[in-house]
Amino acid sequence: MISVEGLTVEFGGFTLFNDISFVVNKKDRIALVGRNGAGKSTLLKILAGLQTPTDGHVSVPKDTSIGYLPQQMKLADTCTVREEAEQAFNHIHDMEKDIDRLNNQLANRTDYETESYQNLIDRVTHLTEHYQLMGGSNYQAELERTLIGLGFLREDFDRPTSEFSGGWRMRIELAKLLLRKPDILLLDEPTNHLDIESIQWLETFIATRANAVLLVSHDRAFINNTTMRTIEIELGRIYDYKVKYNEFMQLRKERRDQQLRAYENQQKMLADTEAFIERFRYKPTKSTQVQSRIKQLEKVERIEMDEVDTAMLNLKFSPAPRSGSYPVIAEDVAKSFGNHLVFEHATFTINRGEKVAFVGKNGEGKSTLVKCIMGEINDFTGKLQIGYNVKIGYFAQNQAQLLDGERTVFETIDYVAQGDIRTRIRDILGAFMFGGEASDKKVKVLSGGEKARLAMIRLLLEPVNLLILDEPTNHLDMPSKDVLKNALKDFDGTVIVVSHDREFLDELVDKVYEFGNKRVKEHLGGIYDFLEHKKIDNLQELERSSQKKTSVIVDEQPTQSKLSYEAKKEQNRLLKKLEKQVSDTEASISKLENKISEIETRLATPEGSSDSSLYSDYSDTKKQLAEAMDLWTGQTTELEELKKENGI
Repeated sequence: MISVEGLTVEFGGFTLFNDISFVVNKKDRIALVGRNGAGKSTLLKILAGLQTPTDGHVSVPKDTSIGYLPQQMKLADTCTVREEAEQAFNHIHDMEKDIDRLNNQLANRTDYETESYQNLIDRVTHLTEHYQLMGGSNYQAELERTLIGLGFLREDFDRPTSEFSGGWRMRIELAKLLLRKPDILLLDEPTNHLDIESIQWLETFIATRANAVLLVSHDRAFINNTTMRTIEIELGRIYDYKVKYNEFMQLRKERRDQQLRAYENQQKMLADTEAFIERFRYKPTKSTQVQSRIKQLEKVERIEMDEVDTAMLNLKFSPAPRSGSYPVIAEDVAKSFGNHLVFEHATFTINRGEKVAFVGKNGEGKSTLVKCIMGEINDFTGKLQIGYNVKIGYFAQNQAQLLDGERTVFETIDYVAQGDIRTRIRDILGAFMFGGEASDKKVKVLSGGEKARLAMIRLLLEPVNLLILDEPTNHLDMPSKDVLKNALKDFDGTVIVVSHDREFLDELVDKVYEFGNKRVKEHLGGIYDFLEHKKIDNLQELERSSQKKTSVIVDEQPTQSKLSYEAKKEQNRLLKKLEKQVSDTEASISKLENKISEIETRLATPEGSSDSSLYSDYSDTKKQLAEAMDLWTGQTTELEELKKENGI
């Protein structure tokens, strides 16, 4: 679908890419990985046609549509959420206008027997069929389903986009992109502005409804759940693995071990050759051999190794000062902004040494409660007690702006480091990608992401016993996230993490506080225990809601109570049946897509390309996939209509 051939990109003498080539096929799900600065975002911009390479070219077939979501974009604030999202269907509106125009022409013509009149009818028929195939007038249901999946409420649809934060407006842009259903989706850190539920919805969308996808993400769980192929950018080259990210990490380790052995062998050969040259350079009897060795050295293609020093990626921080047994005790805490209630009846206790997560949809009060604990918000009701000798360390995105711009990176950390840790500052900076000359940069010239990483390092070196981290992983790549996670696991103080990154929270936290429906609910166990338990809670809530409605009908109309109860029971049975059918069909689609991918891999080999049975199998499987997709569309439409009828 996209062919990249001989791509080279240079910036002021620095080579970002050097003669790289690869192909993006239909239905490919590709994770683009590499350390920060390797060129992932640049490659996406080139594929999107927004940047021109120094050399090489990108071939895209005619009529292939590409959708691109950058990390940052300029957002319009002139219409409502629904109106903004509807822009995704401008092509349908244009089609409607064309159909109306052609129908008007037909109405005003009387040359029914002519060839041009018949051609006009054919054009109207073709355009109308295409219009229906594209969704026609039914696109509103798809629009609402996508916005709700990304976390919007129905009452948000008619609110001006100017009332939403930048993160929520990025969700609108993502909704527009998904609704356009491009042939190729290019996503640069799409999960940065999403909560856990929206990320899971996006995973399902990509798995069941997207076409080809090429994405950059530091959310390990997200890319493992959405991609089947991993392309790594390293030192200007690419390494293409036809596996998920976790499998890629194992294969990458094996490749790097082989590369290291080859590098060490080459270094030994070079040293021996140079020693021979130096030893016999001035001996006439050896001049021929010396010249031969010199030419041999000139022809050697030097093996390069990754610049990252992985020996630095294991840090331990100074012990936390001892605090009281209960760093945070909340009793019936509530907070409102004017008439808007954020949460109420928040009652919980965080024990010394616990590591807990605050999770929930954006806007449900996670950051608000953090500010209450910090003392930045005081006009809440209820009792919030901070324990004896609690020293709070707080990280949020704006913390990066409080750094002294005139200090260097090294000076910023040296200023807060104490004890033996001062001897390891450069190791710590290297682990967070401030190695070498980067440690001598002035803070004021750093990017937003670099400042956020520096603020995080500084926080972890301060003598605190309660760490509060608000979305700490948004600007960290995977190695840096692992460094931070391991450091937090070893930290003997108390930790509160506000995060949507499941992989980061897994095995880090042992208690989850869920924010939703104006409440703060405690869940014991890790993040995946919580997610599994939450599914059960939702079903129980649905049943309780149905029982409550039934009891009201019993009180008001005894004659109709049994009929109403039986009707609802039948509707619930049908609802569960449809949900299972949709789930089964989605599983079938996933299996068929995997089978197609396997066949395509085999067809790409000389043996496979000459196997006629493979082509037949490929055609049959593609047909089965199309039928399964049609079945899934019908099932989901029926399910949505049933839910709408029941007010779900």
